[in-house]
Amino acid sequence: MGLAQWLLAPENPLVARVAVNRLWEMVFGTGIVATTEDFGLQGEFPSHPELLDWLAVEFRESGWDVQHMLRLLLTSEAYALSSRVRPDLAERDPENRLLARGSRRRLHAEALRDNALHIGGLLVERFGGPSVKPYQPEGLWQEVAMLQSNTRVYERGEGEALWRRSVYTYWKRACPPPAMLTLDAPTREFCNIRRMNTNTPLQALVLWNDEQFVEAARAFAARTLGEAAKDDERLALAFRRTTSRHPDADELALLRAALADFRARYASAPADAQALVEVGEAPVPAGSDAAELAAWTLLCSSLLNLDATICRS
Repeated sequence: MGLAQWLLAPENPLVARVAVNRLWEMVFGTGIVATTEDFGLQGEFPSHPELLDWLAVEFRESGWDVQHMLRLLLTSEAYALSSRVRPDLAERDPENRLLARGSRRRLHAEALRDNALHIGGLLVERFGGPSVKPYQPEGLWQEVAMLQSNTRVYERGEGEALWRRSVYTYWKRACPPPAMLTLDAPTREFCNIRRMNTNTPLQALVLWNDEQFVEAARAFAARTLGEAAKDDERLALAFRRTTSRHPDADELALLRAALADFRARYASAPADAQALVEVGEAPVPAGSDAAELAAWTLLCSSLLNLDATICRS
């Protein structure tokens, strides 16, 4: 009790400052004090010290209401700024510490997977329950496990276990989920305060070819085909579902051309079309044309890989 009273005492502003700095980093990508893991003398100086103090007081006087603080940050003018880079601003403030433009960054690994499943209509949003084992390449656990290990064989889940939120994914310390690691998830061997985003060819390959993402694209395609009758309506619906805006005329023309190419490809290769629509355990709608569904699957996969889909901006 004494420790709690000391932490929350008005004479001790440190707890409130650290807390709002973490919330700021969550929303804007970088904290007012960039070194969120080191708030002491060896950390960086705050970019906006007066703002940090004001937010700390607001947090304390709101009754330590996290929801209030997040609403305050998410409805601010700073958060609503465009992330488009202007040459003059990039030269004066390359790291955007002065917030002259909006922050732009890729979603975390877990959010990327959950977002794809949600768009495809597969995500199981139920809370609680045991860990689950979604898709991952076969044989990885055997490579690192001892012969007598009781976790030597990865027994993949079935049904809803494949589509639960990433927070419920079973995590083996010696062999974490490879797709998550490729997308910069921490290994959990030690506490990680800040995630560093990298940009590698392997990440693009995961988003295009990993069984989980291909299945999500196929489910997204089937969902789109079932919710609209005409191609332009379907294209606009799929684009809006991934980017949260309507496509302009040029974008719609590009989507039409891509769809035509994909249709021609799979019309001449029915075996390839059938192989694509059979990826994953999500059921294929009865009566679906494999070539048509495969063409839309590739189109939806392209939309799921757009910067506007995988990045917050």
